[in-house]
Amino acid sequence: MGRLLDNLAVMLGRAPRKPAFLTPAAQREFARQNSKEGKADRKRRIAEEREENYRSHFWRNWRWISIVVINLLFVLSYRADIQLVEGALTASRFVGFHMADVNSALQVMLAYKHVVINLVIGTSTVVFIWWLVGGRSFCAWACPYHLLGEWAEMLHLWLARRGLAKDHQFHRGLRTALYVVFAALAVVTGYTVFEVISPVGILSRAFTYGASLALIWVGVLLLIEVFYSRRFWCRYICPIGMTYGFVGATAPVTVTYDLANCLHEGKCRDVCMVPHVLEMTKIGYADDVRINIGADCTRCGMCVEVCPSKALTFDIKGLNKLL
Repeated sequence: MGRLLDNLAVMLGRAPRKPAFLTPAAQREFARQNSKEGKADRKRRIAEEREENYRSHFWRNWRWISIVVINLLFVLSYRADIQLVEGALTASRFVGFHMADVNSALQVMLAYKHVVINLVIGTSTVVFIWWLVGGRSFCAWACPYHLLGEWAEMLHLWLARRGLAKDHQFHRGLRTALYVVFAALAVVTGYTVFEVISPVGILSRAFTYGASLALIWVGVLLLIEVFYSRRFWCRYICPIGMTYGFVGATAPVTVTYDLANCLHEGKCRDVCMVPHVLEMTKIGYADDVRINIGADCTRCGMCVEVCPSKALTFDIKGLNKLL
């Protein structure tokens, strides 16, 4: 329970902390790594890894396919008029069964000031699905803006290496504050204000029903992310990811960190969209030898792909490693 509450606090914006207490197993492992033999072994493994130049795109490719397929289902169902999936990611019907994005449902019920039964039914199914896969997996595996943001991030990093862009960081608590603001606006105005500016809904509706002027706002966000602040919307603004973080905080599917295999190079944090969830990969920051990554993790798999020593892997609680 203590680790869960700590993970949620970090997701809400609190800076990760170096642990005050280490388990005996973690103490022994750090002692081994800091010994003369351990340091020599780590140095050797790092040299071997750099010669191999390890990197995989296995999970990235599957994520991109997942995002395209999920969003394409809405488009093809509408264009072909087969009524398989109707609506958009914010609210839809799958073969006639109501489904609703959790954050959108909350916004609607706050605006209406009463519980909408259809939304409760549709949201329950969505909650179970995204709880099962865990964390903010909706962001990495379904959200169309995430895919555009990922491409924008690639361009940002390319420009940054040439001194043409810089990442201006904001306090992560800004997202929590805006979460409360959007909820309050729904209650006060009786209108789902967030849905007007959400690039997720804008893109989903545009793909299915056609372009609108709202796409200009999406373009502005992408320009900010390319030139001014890396992953600006997802890291500092969007309440959707935080909502799914709460949903998937206790999920059976996790990314697990193995201290004994870690070389502490920091490559995982370099590629992570939410690097604060990987703070335990720093030397002295892991309080146990095996740790499940926190609720703010998008389950994107990029840290798993870039880790040469398999210190980060996808796991299912109670079962052996998948990779």
